[in-house]
Amino acid sequence: MRKGINSLVTLVAWEIWKHRNDCVFNGASPRVATVLQVVENEGYLWCVAGNSALQKLLSRVAILGS
Repeated sequence: MRKGINSLVTLVAWEIWKHRNDCVFNGASPRVATVLQVVENEGYLWCVAGNSALQKLLSRVAILGS
């Protein structure tokens, strides 16, 4: 569980940083919805790429959210 949380924190921080850079250097508008969508998409790709800890965490969260 801890590895999954660490992966999720890393993913979110990375995407926030990239979005911040896009706003500062490319004039993009800051949007939370955009960051959340990118985190969801990238999280899926991380799971497909083999991040089993993140996959277990996200599947557990999905079960609890149902």
